[in-house]
Amino acid sequence: MDTFYYLIQNTLPVAIPLLLVALGGMFSERSGIINIALEGIMLFGAFFGCLTVYGLQTFSINGQVILLIAMLVAAIGGILYSLLLSFAAINMRADQTIVGTALNMLVPAFILLFAKMTFNSDGITTNVNFYIKEVPVLSKIPVLGDLFFQKTYITVYIGFLFLAIAMIIFYTTRFGIRLRACGEHPHAADSVGINVYFMRYMGVGLSGFLGGIGGFFYSVGVMDGNVNGHTGVAGFGFLALAVMIFGQWKPGRIMVAAVFFAFLRTLAYSVALIPFLNNLDINQTYYKMLPYIATMIALIFTSKKSRAPKAEGIPYDKSNR
Repeated sequence: MDTFYYLIQNTLPVAIPLLLVALGGMFSERSGIINIALEGIMLFGAFFGCLTVYGLQTFSINGQVILLIAMLVAAIGGILYSLLLSFAAINMRADQTIVGTALNMLVPAFILLFAKMTFNSDGITTNVNFYIKEVPVLSKIPVLGDLFFQKTYITVYIGFLFLAIAMIIFYTTRFGIRLRACGEHPHAADSVGINVYFMRYMGVGLSGFLGGIGGFFYSVGVMDGNVNGHTGVAGFGFLALAVMIFGQWKPGRIMVAAVFFAFLRTLAYSVALIPFLNNLDINQTYYKMLPYIATMIALIFTSKKSRAPKAEGIPYDKSNR
């Protein structure tokens, strides 16, 4: 039972970054813009979030307050970086895949250069403890208290809050309906007075907002508050793309997919705690490959039924009908 609690408690901090970044990708692609740059946006948000933590850690400020301030900075960083994709894809009508790839390649080099010049290292190391041993009152709830309100991070609760907000925006608001219309039939949306360019900017902006926060939450829940230019975010941006596709561009399914892939990753790093797997005497490297192998298998079986937004990746031109 202790192993089960351990797996759940360590799965959620890994699942939340995947969830947030995949939701960000969903908003972008539902507006009609392919966002391959999620990896770069994550790393950009993680960099500025950790830089904020580094600057605030010398003051006598509660760790959770520092986390919230850094989260906002990471969100702003993600939005600003996503504007490069917006401008290139919407105004310049550039190839969205190539632009996204270029943005992914730029960030690690920028972080390495900055870290070498400023800290003489490969990244930013912080010393703030974001860990929550237990949540008062709620941690006393039988079973649920042990699973969700002990030995965790506040990022988990913030992540599920953003999920709820995303579902409300996506399914129940005029904005959500208009956003989806721009990704399916932009000319029809334009004909009823919807500004397609603005909605696509908003979709990519939301992906930057959630991607920046997701990158910082990755550095908190997986890297203990650090960011490194060499290791980056370990392919989580691309894994989030797979989670988004596996989840069929729908928030609820994306959450299930994120938890599934995060569980496999946690399992890979917890083999020693599971007697059955430990006795197999298989090199841990193979277990670490599990999330990525599962991603490929899942995409193979779901790709035929997968239906991306019809206008995704197609630059919008008002003159074409």
